[in-house]
Amino acid sequence: MGKLDNLTRYRRRLSKEDYRKRNGHQPLVLWFTGLSGSGKSTLAHLVEEWLFEKGWYTYILDADTMRTGLNRDLGFSQQARRENIRRVGEVARLFTDAGVVVLAACISPFREDRERVRALLEPHEFIEIFVKCPLAICEARDPKGLYKKARAGELPEFTGIDSPYEEPDNPELVIDTGRLNIADSVSGIVSYLEAGKLAGGAVEKGRQSTSSFAE
Repeated sequence: MGKLDNLTRYRRRLSKEDYRKRNGHQPLVLWFTGLSGSGKSTLAHLVEEWLFEKGWYTYILDADTMRTGLNRDLGFSQQARRENIRRVGEVARLFTDAGVVVLAACISPFREDRERVRALLEPHEFIEIFVKCPLAICEARDPKGLYKKARAGELPEFTGIDSPYEEPDNPELVIDTGRLNIADSVSGIVSYLEAGKLAGGAVEKGRQSTSSFAE
């Protein structure tokens, strides 16, 4: 008998539709992925402020914060990184059950792991935002000094140095922070959400060009 054979998932009396009607918006997961130093957390927090001002219910799942609590037992091997993203995805799914817009800022280097999170959610609930930035620029920024440590051999299997980052094949949105300033980057995300009529219905999947964000 398996470990889950004696478990029964309780069916909640309140549905996502109940929350949507009360909140005035649908639940979503805005998944910010990209190299360390690309600007994921900065953008996630600024976009959350914009959503908050509109009266939407939000929560940020930041990778570093998650690793100081729920995921503090995990290391940085490929297996541990996959488990890290699995846990973040499951937490995000619970928040969407309560009608919340989740902003997850995680390097999440592997496509397969990001697609597994997408599969946990209903169609149109997962918005993959590729925060694109060349490695050289991220390394020059190095806000946490992590690239310097990685180059010195103090951080083995560091993404972008000796561990791969797999760019999304078809994200909903690409924000090129190597070309855009913070204000224009936030504006690009906000414009996408507004165009998708987030408050009234689903945001349709479809990659947008980054060229308009640089103009």
